[in-house]
Amino acid sequence: MAEGFSLEGWLAAQKARVEALLANRLERLRAQTPPRLFEAMGYSLLDGGKRLRPVLCLAFAEAVSGQTGGGGAVAEDAACALEYVHTYSLVHDDLPAMDDDALRRGRPTNHKVYGEALAILAGDALLTEAFALAAGGSEPVRAALVLELARGAGAAGMVGGQVLDIAEDRPAALDYLTRLHRLKTGALIRAACRMGAVAGGGGARELEIADRYGDAVGLAFQIADDVLDVTATAAELGKPTGADAAAGRFTYPAVVGLERARQLAQEEISRALSAVKPLEPGDGPLAALARYAVERTV
Repeated sequence: MAEGFSLEGWLAAQKARVEALLANRLERLRAQTPPRLFEAMGYSLLDGGKRLRPVLCLAFAEAVSGQTGGGGAVAEDAACALEYVHTYSLVHDDLPAMDDDALRRGRPTNHKVYGEALAILAGDALLTEAFALAAGGSEPVRAALVLELARGAGAAGMVGGQVLDIAEDRPAALDYLTRLHRLKTGALIRAACRMGAVAGGGGARELEIADRYGDAVGLAFQIADDVLDVTATAAELGKPTGADAAAGRFTYPAVVGLERARQLAQEEISRALSAVKPLEPGDGPLAALARYAVERTV
C-alpha cells in the first residue's frame, strides 16, 4: 500500500460511514414502501461488501474540496446513489436469466430468499431510488450528478457492458474483453470518481483527473476479479468461483494467461497513480485505493 498512509484504518472508517448513510437513506423509504419490498431491498443493500464506489466518491469529494467531509450531503447522497445502482446490478446479475448464482457474499442471493419476481422489483426500486437520491436537493450540481450516474449505469455504460458479457458470440479477444469491462465494471467506478469531483466543487481539470483515474482503476479492479475467480476459493470470495469458465465466458486469465493478467492490472494502476498526482501529490487515500483494487484478496 501507499507508504506513509495507512489504508486499513481509514478504509474501515469510510466503510462504517457508508453503512450508516445507506441505512439512513433506506430508512426514509420505510413508511411508504410495501414491507416485503423494503425488506428485500435492505437484504442486499445492507449486506456489506467492499463499498468501493461510494468510498471513491467521498474520497474524490474530499480531495477536490480540500476538506474533510467535503461535498456534504450532496457527496453523501451521490455515494449512496452509486451503491443503490451497484446493488441493483448484483441482484439482477444473480438471477437465473443472467448468471444464475445462489450465493452472494456468503449468503443466499436475493431471488433465492424472496423469489425472482420480488428480486427483480427490489432491483428496479433500488435503481429508481438512486436517481431520487442524487436529484433530491436544491443544489445546482445535482443535475450534473444525475447525468454522470445515468451515463455510468446506462446503455453506454454498465448495462451495455453486461450485454457484451452475455453475448453468445463473445470472442476470445483482448480488445473485446477490455471494452466489455470498461463498460460493465469500469463505467460505474469512473462515474463514482467524477460524481465525487462534481460534489466537491471541481471543474474541467478535476473531472479529467477523475475520469482517467476511474477508468484505470475500474479496469484493474475487474482484471483482479478475474484473477481471484481462478486463484481464490468460494469460501474466501463468498460466492461460487469458476462461473465464467463454466458458462463459456472468456476472462483475462483465459485470454492472456494468469501472469499477463496480473501485469495488465498493475499497468492500469500505474496509469491511475500518474493521473491522480496533480490532485494528491503525496501518499493518500486515492493512491492507496488504487493499489487496493488489485492487492485485495476478496
